[in-house]
Amino acid sequence: MTTVSNPAPAPVPAHAPQGSGRLARLLRGRADDAPWVRPAFLGLLALTAVLYLWNLSASGYANSFYSAAVQAGGESWKAFFFGSLDAANAITVDKPPAALWPMALSVRLFGLGSWQILVPEVLMGVGTVAVLYAAVRRRFGAGAGLIAGAVLALTPVAALMFRFNNPDALLALLMTVAVYCVLRALERDRGAARWLVWAGVAFGFAFLAKTLQAFLILPPLALVYVACAPGGFGRRLGGLALGGLAMLVSAGWWVALVELWPASSRPYVGGSQDNSFLELTFGYNGLGRINGNETGSVGGGGRGGGQGGGWGETGIGRMFNDSVGGQISWLLPAALLLLVAGLVVTWRAPRTDTARSAFLVWGGSLLITLAVFSFMAGIFHEYYTVALAPYLAALVGMGAAVLWEERTRLLASVTLAGTVAVTAYWGWSLLGRTPEWQPWLRWAVLVAGAVAALGLLFAGRVDRRLGLGAAGLGLAAGLAGPFAYTLATVDAGHQGSIVTAGPAGAGFGGMRGGPGGGRDGGMRMLYGFPGGGQGQMQPPGQTGQAGQGRMPGGGTPPQGMSPAAPPGVPAGAPQGGMTRGEGGGMGAGGMGGLLNGANVGAQAKAALLADAGDYTWVAATVGAQNAASYQLATEKPVMAIGGFNGSDPSPTLAQFKRYVSEGRIHYFIGSGEGGGGETGARMGGGGPGGGNSEISAWVAETFRKISIGGATFYDLTQEK
Repeated sequence: MTTVSNPAPAPVPAHAPQGSGRLARLLRGRADDAPWVRPAFLGLLALTAVLYLWNLSASGYANSFYSAAVQAGGESWKAFFFGSLDAANAITVDKPPAALWPMALSVRLFGLGSWQILVPEVLMGVGTVAVLYAAVRRRFGAGAGLIAGAVLALTPVAALMFRFNNPDALLALLMTVAVYCVLRALERDRGAARWLVWAGVAFGFAFLAKTLQAFLILPPLALVYVACAPGGFGRRLGGLALGGLAMLVSAGWWVALVELWPASSRPYVGGSQDNSFLELTFGYNGLGRINGNETGSVGGGGRGGGQGGGWGETGIGRMFNDSVGGQISWLLPAALLLLVAGLVVTWRAPRTDTARSAFLVWGGSLLITLAVFSFMAGIFHEYYTVALAPYLAALVGMGAAVLWEERTRLLASVTLAGTVAVTAYWGWSLLGRTPEWQPWLRWAVLVAGAVAALGLLFAGRVDRRLGLGAAGLGLAAGLAGPFAYTLATVDAGHQGSIVTAGPAGAGFGGMRGGPGGGRDGGMRMLYGFPGGGQGQMQPPGQTGQAGQGRMPGGGTPPQGMSPAAPPGVPAGAPQGGMTRGEGGGMGAGGMGGLLNGANVGAQAKAALLADAGDYTWVAATVGAQNAASYQLATEKPVMAIGGFNGSDPSPTLAQFKRYVSEGRIHYFIGSGEGGGGETGARMGGGGPGGGNSEISAWVAETFRKISIGGATFYDLTQEK
């Protein structure tokens, strides 16, 4: 069986391919490839790009929190380096800045707009598919690589996040690159250290995208390399040490500069409670995500771990529940079954067998990430599961190839048929969670899967073309559900901090609550939704968007807060504004702009731009999403008091008073009725030495309140 023996080097062709130059080699591929291989690969990439670019501008600025930081980085190199929320460098985002850098460079080159921000994310998605294909086809053939790439491209949460501006897109790409490099290091002793160094670099920059999540898969990769790599034990440990050093350098240079930089001349580290990136890394973005004790988090932190926390029930069923299942789990049962099958088939192979090593690497990465996501008690969003997509897709492609080659054996054909049947049944079940959406599809999936499973039982005993037909039908049945969810995802705009893939009523937007812990009760607890509210709000006049809905209680935007499209976005496209009350506060439910910001009207924009050059910040307001809306509308710095949640202790009341006395801030924009103090208190605002509620109260007592287009402003140059 060729899939379990180490690959021989490709033969050197006697004659070069017809045509000269790089273009000819690109189109033809390797000389020993079948003629269909390279066109199929290029076609996969092209179709992925078209799919992810489709209707891209409907998302507008997507997550305005990160878009504001991108805008700032496009204006200021200092803001670019630190990941500041504004070009005047008041406070940073609550992550390191690597994921912002490609988007900020795009904005610096091409100007501010939806496409300029989101196209780099699409390119990361296409790149991830390409790297995954290369990793799988190298050992299991082009067919396996194409299956893996297609599974990844059509995973709903991947289609969501590779069209969105959160850090997860870059993280998924770099994790796939890291696995590819480790697999190359496992092939032969010569040159292994070089590949481990490149893997370390990928891990290091992944850390600069999303901190400790980048290191989740380090343990299984290191163990597999030590156990299965060629060469002596000492050389293997030495290679790992070099990779670790490369990781430390590629991640540590930025951390060291931030920690050594005088705090007085850099922005406050958003998300931390003591202006320390290390505290942010190991606290709010580290152990707090595991045990739920996240100081400064929404809801005030301190929600201990265990079952039934504020972010839904934890446990082994989390990835399959009503909230998460439609995002990632369509082919998860198949991946787990094929992982076991691949290990059984390769069990008696030599220690250094690269096929078994590949199953261990991809399978270990899947299992450890799956375990952490299933049991973490802290902040958890459905879109985090995009990290699982490359590992899952690789196992499906590799396992299908191995079992297809072994199909003449009864156990292999039964396993292949059983995997298709289980996948079809699970797809039928997931589609049943949105019964009014394409009801015919779930039955088509079930019938096609049953027919394909029956055919695959005899795939090794019938004509090869009939077997291929059954395999193709089984693949189509398995991908039909996620493909339909992906089409629904790309057909809708997504804005805000909590987004989900699929049709309306699926995932988080569905709030179905089922076994394993829907998010309904937890989100009501955190955000004060009456009844069963939805996490992401929809701009006025937009209906039927994926994973979106209006505020509980409805409402319409006040005068002066009309939708305004960013540059490059068609008028009327969703821009992420919510139904809001006076001054940008929520009209109902009271989330204070946590999930998304306001739609800024013409009068408010004109007021902020008047004499803007005379001020460091044209305005200040509580919470980053509210600040981001005004900053993106004006392209001028707006201070986000308290950072993302409004709970960071920056600036203190004394610092804010000094900025005002120096004439550096023009307006304070109320974030809730009566000046925003209620919002600050509700979101756990305030920290040691200050707090947004104190600032809001001082502003309301000291300065004249004015209404601009229906929004509540305080002119900080005019006392009462």
